[in-house]
Amino acid sequence: MNYLNMSKSELTQQLEQLQAEYKKYQDMGLKLDMSRGKPGAEQLNLSEGLLKTIVSNDDCKTADGLDCRNYGVLTGIPEIKEMFAELLGVEENEIMVGGNSSLNMMFDAVSAMMTANVNGGTPWAKLDKVKWLCPAPGYDRHFGITEYFGIEMITVPMTPQGPDMDMVEELVSNDSSIKGIWCVPKYSNPQGITYSDETVTRFAKLKPAADDFRIIWDNAYAIHDIAQQGDTLLNIMEECKKYGNEDLPIIFASTSKITFPGAGVACMAASDKNMKFFLKKYTIQTIGYDKLNMLRHVKFFGNYQGLLDHMQKHRAVLEPRFKAVTDKLDAELSGLGIAQWVNPKGGYFVSVDVLEGCAKRVVQLCKDAGVVLTGAGATYPYGKDPKDSNIRLAPTLPPVEELEIAMNLFCLSTKIAALEKLTK
Repeated sequence: MNYLNMSKSELTQQLEQLQAEYKKYQDMGLKLDMSRGKPGAEQLNLSEGLLKTIVSNDDCKTADGLDCRNYGVLTGIPEIKEMFAELLGVEENEIMVGGNSSLNMMFDAVSAMMTANVNGGTPWAKLDKVKWLCPAPGYDRHFGITEYFGIEMITVPMTPQGPDMDMVEELVSNDSSIKGIWCVPKYSNPQGITYSDETVTRFAKLKPAADDFRIIWDNAYAIHDIAQQGDTLLNIMEECKKYGNEDLPIIFASTSKITFPGAGVACMAASDKNMKFFLKKYTIQTIGYDKLNMLRHVKFFGNYQGLLDHMQKHRAVLEPRFKAVTDKLDAELSGLGIAQWVNPKGGYFVSVDVLEGCAKRVVQLCKDAGVVLTGAGATYPYGKDPKDSNIRLAPTLPPVEELEIAMNLFCLSTKIAALEKLTK
């Protein structure tokens, strides 16, 4: 029965019953973690062969004879640039391969533009005001970067097609202090939304008031399908080139959730103008990144098709985990009027909106019974969800049997938090 249609006495009776059930979970001594999008051990084991691709000195050279043990090749070895170019749909000369973290490369990109303007104008750090658009719910670590640099963050609501483009277009075209926007365009973090073709095209057609405005296009889940038939994403670089806006996007990706998060390979893709700007910084910052790790990945996958085949193995591991989460949500919370969620076709998260004003309470109830979730509010700039409703669930790390227990507790906590509010 929909909680919103129940009498106060009915709600109170229901709350008392659920509180007794909750006490049983507290007595179980659970220690389960659904707080971050970490691959589980079963996924990590899929890449064991990566460790066996280089076993002698003879294995350390690229196809053209480059010794990857030595200095040099700042933008990455050709073989892995070719693989990333196929992944992102760009030219090889538009790719720079870095260390293991795309987040690190994004931080570096913002840092570079803070200290030396990408268009030769005033560095952002010397301006009175710098603003940034933040589609939300969104990725907390993105917001952490802009907050670190003291950039004012403006929340842009997410829609089923991506960010609210009416708002984006209006703000960007009228305010020259707005210098960028965070985007996770495919299987967005946390909602699993893939930007529609119209949304991507509208990004490509933007006419910013600031000539140094940039779109940070974090394509972290480009090939991370959970469903047999995943979503497709329009190519942002190709669209931008159609409208003479090839300098707008700076694209990022990595193998962090493909091989080993702590020892993957990250890349950045950008126009010739943008790449020349960033290379001025990287030329001073490093002589070159870990080419042996790049070579390991090339040898392990063989080619781009090998990479896609590997992702099918991930899908086989993740599909039952996500199903366990969404099945529990459907079974326990459907029709109660206290929660909404998205069943994603890919990515790493399930986003749940609980009854307004209840997210922090749900997270606390889960924590007090031994299940750790991402903090309520983390998916909004400054950690402040104005409705206190969004919760990000990360199904990847725990095995299915633990997930089912955790989700039973989550659904129970969602009901209790809602009933507590409705009986006040």
